[in-house]
Formats: sequence, C-alpha cells, structure tokens
Amino acid sequence: MFDTADELLRKIRLGEDTTLELKAVGFRGDKVSEPQRADLADEIAAIANTAAGILVLGVSDDRDVVGLPLDRLDAVERFVFEICTDSIRPPVAFRTQRLELPGADDKPHAVLKVEIPRSLFVHQSPGGYFHRQGSSKRVMPPELLARLFQQRSQARLIRFDEQVVPETSYEDLDPELYRPFFGTSSDELTTLRKLRLLRDDDGGEERVSVAGVLLCTQEPHHWLPGAFIQAVYYNGSRPNSNVQLDAQDIQGPLQLQVRRALIFVERNMKVAARKDPAREDLPQYSLQAVFEAIVNAVAHRDYSIHGSKIRLFMFSDRLELYSPGSLPNTLTVDSLPLRQSTRNELVTSLLARSPVDDPRGRLGRRYLMEKRGEGVPIILDESRRLSGKEPVYRVLDDAEVMLTIWAADPGSTEGAGSATG
Repeated sequence: MFDTADELLRKIRLGEDTTLELKAVGFRGDKVSEPQRADLADEIAAIANTAAGILVLGVSDDRDVVGLPLDRLDAVERFVFEICTDSIRPPVAFRTQRLELPGADDKPHAVLKVEIPRSLFVHQSPGGYFHRQGSSKRVMPPELLARLFQQRSQARLIRFDEQVVPETSYEDLDPELYRPFFGTSSDELTTLRKLRLLRDDDGGEERVSVAGVLLCTQEPHHWLPGAFIQAVYYNGSRPNSNVQLDAQDIQGPLQLQVRRALIFVERNMKVAARKDPAREDLPQYSLQAVFEAIVNAVAHRDYSIHGSKIRLFMFSDRLELYSPGSLPNTLTVDSLPLRQSTRNELVTSLLARSPVDDPRGRLGRRYLMEKRGEGVPIILDESRRLSGKEPVYRVLDDAEVMLTIWAADPGSTEGAGSATG
C-alpha cells in the first residue's frame, strides 16, 4: 500500500481518511514524548479493527512533512513495536518502512511508514474498543462491537494456514519453491489457486495464503514474525549466556528450516565411537528422532499466535523443543503415540510433497511428512534405544508443547568426541 515515496506523498497531500493517519513526533531526550503511547495505541487498534491502513510518523495533521531525526528512527520504530505488542490486546501485526519525503523546504526528511493490515481479531487498546470513521477514531457501540466479534470469529473458522496474508501478492512467491508441488501441471496461476497458495481477500485482491508464505517465500518471518526456529546450545544443564556455545535464528521456508535445524543439532551433539570389531559411532541423539520432532514442530505449531517462535535448546544432558500452541483438536499427551490429528491441513499436505534432502539415507523418509502417524512412535523408540530414557511431552499453560529428548552418554564409551556433521 503506497509502496513508493511518490505514491505516499500523493496520498498525504489528500489528507487523512479511513486508511491514513498522520502524526508528528516529539522527543524528550532519547525517548518519544509525543504522541502519547496510549493515544497512538488507540489509533493503531482503530485501524486494525476497521480495514488495512497506514500510519505515517513524521508528518503533521496539516500534511506538513516535518520528518524524524535520523538518529531517532530506531527509537521511533521501537516505540511502535512496544505499542503494538504491549499496549494492544491481542497484539497487532504491522510492517514498517523508512522513507524520505520532501518537506516544505524541498529538502528530504525521514519518515516512518507503518502498515497495519486488516486483522482477523478484535483489538482492545488502553481507551477501549475503537474503530475508524473517516479520519477519526470512535469508540465502538455495543451492537457494532458484538457484530465485529461475530464476523471475525467466523472468518477464523477458515483454517489459519489457508487464510490470506495482507500486503502479499503472486510476485512474492518463489518459483523454485512452489514448482515441486505442481506435478505435471504447467499453468502456474491456476495450479497455485487450486493448491490454495493464492486466494482472494475480502476486497477481491489476490493474496498469498499463510501456507504459501511459509513454504513458498524465502523470508516467511517478513510477514509472520514468529515463523522461525530459535536454536541455542548451552554447555551445561541450564540456560546461561555465559556457557552459550552456539546460537542461530533459523529462518527461511519451512523445508529449509527443518534442514538447518537438523544441521544445528548434528553440529553440536557429541558422538562416541567404539570398535566392535569395526568402528561404530554412538551419537547423543538419533537424527531420525530429531528430524521427526522438528518436522512435527513446524507442521503442527499454531502460527496464529503472533510473534511466538519454535525454540530448540540443547544442553549437556538433553534437547528441548518448544512449539507454540496446545495440542490440536482432542489430542492429549497420552494419546500422541496412538492418534493422528493436525492443526494445519494445508501445510502438512504440502510437506508431504516436499522431498527430504538426505543423500545418505539416514532419516528413513522420502518426504518431510508421510502422514502415516509414525512420527511420534519413531521419536519415542529411537530416543529410548539410544539413551534408555523415555522422551517427555508436556503442555505448558495450554499454550505451548514441550518435548524433552534425553541425551545418550557418549562419555561412558571410549573414544568420545564431537560430531563432525
């Protein structure tokens, strides 16, 4: 929306309306003093509760481009981030862009453009529930609020991974990523629509679906901020930055996230060796079990929880994997080895078409998902075989699934060393 400086300047010249809010910014020392945090939160929530819109910081209400000091841009962007994540419930998704626009003096001035997509949720800000009417925000009357809750809850009945991602388009898709899903079809646009990677939004504009962003774009986290894996390796049994030996934010399409996360584990786990009579490697973890655990995490996590990421922590005695969201549907921890259920049907169906990059044949899979319900039994059996301990699944506060895989003890065998993979 108004992607170039010229387009944005033309819109500013027309003045504020339902889709445009302008704000000059004042500072006290290094901190933003104007607009007030609560007031700006109300404005942002009103836009999200109405339709997609833009907030431009550095332009006054009377359309004068006053700009932002270059050395304050980070502070202003942080101010917006804190408001959208801490002052509004549920948090509001947004995108920022730094631009230069000519002011009345014909000199370029820095501004911050904040894009706020139409939300699937109803947002409450410090002043209550607001919507936008023309260029002003208004408190929603009870009947409108009730109707909006009903409309947006119905919209969420469409599976989240099939919903459209605002401000995306066909051009954001990477052909190298989506063509493996095509089979013999050569009509790209028709096939993308049939696969539900492209869908129309409420305004009739064609957008990329959540599944399309996750599997067919190079930077899913650009639109879905939590769509990555945070991996950390500690040389100890507790999280402690003083003994942190390796850390990586594993980004990219889901197929690549799985591969990179597996490489991270293999790089950091210890491997013992024994001769009996030939050399035999004894790793801390079964790569097949770790692979299944990572695939399950990216396939079944709840992507609708804004900003929540998968976390992979390695310690000296265990591996912990945290996946946002509770168990899907009626699954319980006890029924995990026995039953199948999924939260993201479209994502899992596409992962089932994604070949595994496994030239040495160590993972026992041709595709990332086989959809036979074997993943959890493999995790349990393979891990128990190595360490002698049962992996543990837990649900934390009905908001996160935690898996603990215990490490085998390579130190108990002669010739222990580090993995070279």
